[in-house]
Amino acid sequence: MPEIDTGNTAWVLVCAALVLLMTPGLALFYGGMVRGKSVLNMMMMSFGALGLISVLWVLFGFSLAFGDSIGGVVGNPFDFWGMKDLMGPRAVVSEAYPIPSLSFVAFQAVFAIITVALISGAIADRARFGAWLVFAGVWATIVYFPVAHWVFAFDGVMSDTGGWIANDLKAIDFAGGTAVHINAGAAGLALAIVLGKRIGFAKEPMRPHNLTLVMIGAGLLWFGWFGFNAGSELAADLTAAGVWVNTMVATGAAMLAWLATEKIRDGHATSLGAASGVVAGLVAITPACSSVSAVGAIIVGLVAGAVCALAVGLKYKLGFDDSLDVVGVHLVGGWVGTLMVGLLATAAAPFNYGNLGLFYGGGFSQLGRQFVAAAVVTVFSFVAAYIIGTIINKTMGFRCSEEEEITGVDLTTHAESAYELGSFTGAGYTSGASRKERVDA
Repeated sequence: MPEIDTGNTAWVLVCAALVLLMTPGLALFYGGMVRGKSVLNMMMMSFGALGLISVLWVLFGFSLAFGDSIGGVVGNPFDFWGMKDLMGPRAVVSEAYPIPSLSFVAFQAVFAIITVALISGAIADRARFGAWLVFAGVWATIVYFPVAHWVFAFDGVMSDTGGWIANDLKAIDFAGGTAVHINAGAAGLALAIVLGKRIGFAKEPMRPHNLTLVMIGAGLLWFGWFGFNAGSELAADLTAAGVWVNTMVATGAAMLAWLATEKIRDGHATSLGAASGVVAGLVAITPACSSVSAVGAIIVGLVAGAVCALAVGLKYKLGFDDSLDVVGVHLVGGWVGTLMVGLLATAAAPFNYGNLGLFYGGGFSQLGRQFVAAAVVTVFSFVAAYIIGTIINKTMGFRCSEEEEITGVDLTTHAESAYELGSFTGAGYTSGASRKERVDA
């Protein structure tokens, strides 16, 4: 067994903690964007994913993603069931990556958690919490864990041969543009269609109830994302430093591009636009952060900011209610970043894979690989999520009733309200009364 590199181990564990912080950050970001009567339910969907996926990952998810490959499609679910052998014969990732296997388990666990949590924004204001947890567990098992194997498992990292996207197709996705963002965005689109439109969609304003929370959440996401991208190197080295810089500059460029698009289109540059631009830039640079130069990262950010700002309006034209723009930001942003690798991959990047983009003399081959990876993940995730969501909706019921939706899912599902602005008297009703007391009154 190779000697453990304690410096790189510390780096990976710190980055795992940064990425874990992104899920509460997402809860704040999403929670601020919904109406006041749904904020707790929205945040609970992120926290629910955090709890559920943590358990599933340790039991069998990590093994499905990084166990010895079965045809490049999925890992052997029994290799690391319950973390078997990871304190013994397979305690270190590999000679190339001399860090504890459990540190890699931790780092990849938080990727799985936030991928599931991202989906919830598409069905805000109208989903049953119990049904959401059932969907989250089934979708993670059937879709995320295998797709993580396709993209993140390669020869030399736990698995013997790795997944087909990484090893056979050789598409470049350094930190999860396909496995995380396209995957979640496609699933969000499917669920938005299954659950249908919110009452009053496109007829009455459904503005964010607390833009301060949105800005705080976006800031935490930006902060945590340095762990997301730079930590994917699994070492504190030159590549990680270059990825860090690319992540910073692409995000800044995307925010500016989103604000400029808003100003030209609407006459105002908004705080919601700034926060959304930040997330769009982070999404787009995720697959490309190791393979483009710093100038290329700026270009990725500018394109993503403008394209995603325009894409979020598609739901009104196409008639699907993606409540918090998961499709416009994560699906579209993931596609932008994945394809930009095929255009801008360069030898001047933090880590060169040996495949150059179209603009650097590499021809169309890498662009084609990137397209295939993005397309397959999109179709697979959409179809699977649509089937899973439909089955849940027709059996246990996924969408709240009309009365529950109008009243607000915070009160009807969780018997809580995010804001107690005063006390009310009469018929035994006070702000501190239990839900049963309120209903009885």
